[in-house]
Amino acid sequence: MELSKTLHIASWILRSATAVILLQTLFFKFTAARESVYIFTTLGMEPWGRIGSGVAELIASVLILLPGTVVFGALLSLGVITGAILSHLTKLGIALPAVGDRGELFALALVVFSCSIAVLVIHRRELLALLPRR
Repeated sequence: MELSKTLHIASWILRSATAVILLQTLFFKFTAARESVYIFTTLGMEPWGRIGSGVAELIASVLILLPGTVVFGALLSLGVITGAILSHLTKLGIALPAVGDRGELFALALVVFSCSIAVLVIHRRELLALLPRR
């Protein structure tokens, strides 16, 4: 079933917001910026966690923008960002004053999480179609 024009536009806005946020962090991850190195050192995952999460975010960004793979991109971005949120809540803290962050990274993670959930709700028929039938 096709989405209404309103849902189609909403989907594109949500998907674009998710992809832009994920893609803008790649520069920091792939260039070993001080903030990224601090985060992944604190988590005990430097450098492989930084690079691996960057690759996963790149793949999620591409998948969420391609019409045939929206659901896969939303699921992958939801998985990656859930890890980031849990890391903030358990080890990093909401704000990272050591690198000049006052909670912006956590707020962006919440935006990506919310947008990914909303995309999955909008595309729930595609998601349900992936489940095996009895």
